[in-house]
Amino acid sequence: MKSYGLLFSCFLLILVAAIALACGSPGPRNTTGILQSVSVVPANADAENFPLGMVPFTATGYFTTPPFQITPLPATWGACYQGNPTSGVTVSSGGVAQCVAGSVGTYTVWANAPSGSTGPCPAVCTSCGGCGCTVTGTAQLTCP
Repeated sequence: MKSYGLLFSCFLLILVAAIALACGSPGPRNTTGILQSVSVVPANADAENFPLGMVPFTATGYFTTPPFQITPLPATWGACYQGNPTSGVTVSSGGVAQCVAGSVGTYTVWANAPSGSTGPCPAVCTSCGGCGCTVTGTAQLTCP
């Protein structure tokens, strides 16, 4: 009987450890460094070259401490046209951009994330994704 008790205890210990490890891994995050820059790829894209005109963009963050580079960087996504807010392009929370019917021209797709800075932040906001203590990266999307 004791051997089953020991076996059961070991099984429970392994199960609890597996659950703890699975729940404690939200993905690569840099919780100590300052986000210095964000790049967005592809840097230039033509919606006509993608299935259904849906263009997947990816943001990469560059930090001051390890891990120095995080891809994909969790970010807020959006688009603007000639420096102004636009409804001509939609961008999903995952960075997939699509031209709205009738949109023509080159739009800026942006991704921003908190810098992690503890110092004073500029109060300046832009319509193309930058505001306060955030770092923004951009790319260009051409709509037919």
